[in-house]
Amino acid sequence: MTNSIEKKIEINAPRQRVWTALTDHRQFGTWFGVNIKDAFVVGQVSNGQITIEGFTHVKWQSTIKAMEEPAYFAYTWHPYAIEPDVDYSREPETLVEFWLEEKAGVTRVTVREIGFDKLPAHRLSAALQANTNGWAFQLENIRKYVEN
Repeated sequence: MTNSIEKKIEINAPRQRVWTALTDHRQFGTWFGVNIKDAFVVGQVSNGQITIEGFTHVKWQSTIKAMEEPAYFAYTWHPYAIEPDVDYSREPETLVEFWLEEKAGVTRVTVREIGFDKLPAHRLSAALQANTNGWAFQLENIRKYVEN
């Protein structure tokens, strides 16, 4: 079993445009499917509500770890924390990292999520599988959002 997920996508837009879509909490929320209350600030917790059909009962909570404009954005969260009656706060979080590289007006976005090996054994496989599929879906969402 792997400890990480890594996905890449190329977006036909300048890096600064992709950076804004990734780090402005309102724009992030639009393409990701979450209503986030406040701006992303390094060291602070970000709270909100998932708006994706079938997951509207899920709360969004992440801690912003880094915002190094225009190339690196990172946060931690509880992966696949979707059960409304489960308290995930005592579980370790995974680290989600985004890298942005631009070449000739095209931005390559790499997302990597690490730390699955620290999750409770009963959650590891489901969280890894769900987020592997989820990151493919979300990278396509940000591409569509930025290119339209």
